[in-house]
Amino acid sequence: MRRRVGGRGDGEEAEIDRLPIDLLAHILTLLTCFKDLAQASSVSRKWRQGVQESLARRQRLSFSGWKVDDDSATRLVLHAYSLKELDISRSCWGCQITDHGLYQLSMAKCISNLSSVSLWGSTGITDTGVVQLISGARSLQHLNIGGTFITDTSLFAIADSCPHLKTIGLWGCRHVTESGLIALVNKCRKLESINVRGMRVSVDCFIVLLTISPALQIEPKGLMPSIDRLSLVF
Repeated sequence: MRRRVGGRGDGEEAEIDRLPIDLLAHILTLLTCFKDLAQASSVSRKWRQGVQESLARRQRLSFSGWKVDDDSATRLVLHAYSLKELDISRSCWGCQITDHGLYQLSMAKCISNLSSVSLWGSTGITDTGVVQLISGARSLQHLNIGGTFITDTSLFAIADSCPHLKTIGLWGCRHVTESGLIALVNKCRKLESINVRGMRVSVDCFIVLLTISPALQIEPKGLMPSIDRLSLVF
């Protein structure tokens, strides 16, 4: 039985449900607030379908600044079949993603098509979760895992699983060593830029990286005068 809205009879469709599902889904893709999407999903069965179809069309999802946990993030990503860019960076309000969440996300159909992932500042994750997620992300070109507690284990997995990687952010990853960086640059031959700000790595290591890949951009620029001089030689 149809709902009565605005005095209509039982057999009439509510005004709010008259939009074609394709148009409704397109409009809902314009919503960037997940709270708004949740509210839209509760309007009616048709709107719930519209939310699901809008997620399936999205090529970018960002949880940065939103308070989401493993389960809520997974529910959204599982419906985002066309996703290319995923941002689950942590902010002060917190995206609270853990290894369990990364494991759940690794099961999503979109993972193999992702070109960009940001896990910046996600202190609840370790090598276990990163390796699980990265192992299926073979199309990845841009990765930011700065501000996390990963070790060389994650870099070894990235080196083996991400042949198309172009940029990586390792800002403040103080448990990563020369071994992990060298393995990464050796295997990711398309790597163009690497951010090493705040890492505990010697200048000699950076010289080795430039020897392997002379065109590699090591950020921040001007990190050490010797690196700048060496890049000019090549």
